[in-house]
Amino acid sequence: MSVPDPRAARLSLALETPPSGRTAAFGPRAGADLSALGPAVEVITGFRPDHDAFAARGLVVRTAPEGRYALSLVCLPRARAAAQDLVAQALACTDGKVLVDGQKTDGIDAILRAARTRAGTGDPVIKAHGKLFALDGAAHAAFADWHAGPRRLADGFVTRPGVFSADGPDPGSRLLAGALPARLPGRVADLGAGWGWLGAQVLTRDGVSGLDLVEADLAAVACARDNLDDARVRVHWADATAFQPDAPFDTVVMNPPFHPGRAGDPALGTAFIAAAARMLAPHGSLWMVANRHLPYEAALAATFREVTEHPGTPAYKLFHARSPRRAGGRRPA
Repeated sequence: MSVPDPRAARLSLALETPPSGRTAAFGPRAGADLSALGPAVEVITGFRPDHDAFAARGLVVRTAPEGRYALSLVCLPRARAAAQDLVAQALACTDGKVLVDGQKTDGIDAILRAARTRAGTGDPVIKAHGKLFALDGAAHAAFADWHAGPRRLADGFVTRPGVFSADGPDPGSRLLAGALPARLPGRVADLGAGWGWLGAQVLTRDGVSGLDLVEADLAAVACARDNLDDARVRVHWADATAFQPDAPFDTVVMNPPFHPGRAGDPALGTAFIAAAARMLAPHGSLWMVANRHLPYEAALAATFREVTEHPGTPAYKLFHARSPRRAGGRRPA
């Protein structure tokens, strides 16, 4: 039995009649029911799996708003600065109402309180542990300071609000970088590369002839392109679990995500492991860091012939896996 979409329920209560004209949905997740926004809805998202899923449904999907909209919906992300930026973007391109929706776990209460200090919001629609409130597009000037741009860290790297570990490299990536050998010959891939910090550490190793960064978050991709000015680097806006390289890699490094939605799901990391094995040459190896509570050992053993766990930390474990297995035991020529 399918679970009702709480956002769709709140939308149906907020919209007494279907909107006319172009509408926009900022940041919805794949599978979201957007029918209440009418047949002319356009999805605005920079997350590649969601982008591709909505496009497969036949919807117009953009990475940035284009032109004016009669009504917009903002689906709040968890990061406060990224949420405020989405609200400001929607207000700047909407002539009518901007509906802001989120669960309590998304920080909807804090955004509602902050918005009320700047403009009228009316009474929110409250249902299924979430809220939806409305802003008038004419109030866009009052939210101009909610627009967020790139941020340069003390070490020179550029990040953006909402990207993973925007305040600096996360401990897992630091652990993995410290464990990488001094030499990484040949072609290397970083799956789920984020804004490029780990990739920059890979480039300091001897023997690296090419580095492909694969990242699903377009904002992080933009940062990585700014951060890695090296002729050996190619940055791909792609779903790492579906990415098809033009040639096998000698090494894959990764600190895979495990939150495809709001709840943790080890299946996403398992899909990253399978993708790494598929992309590697027969002699290739995987260097991977993971949160200690995630059960990846069985997936690694099923996918690689040799798996070694290196010293980690109380929070993270570190693996080096060699010689990917192939379906039916066959290796590519």
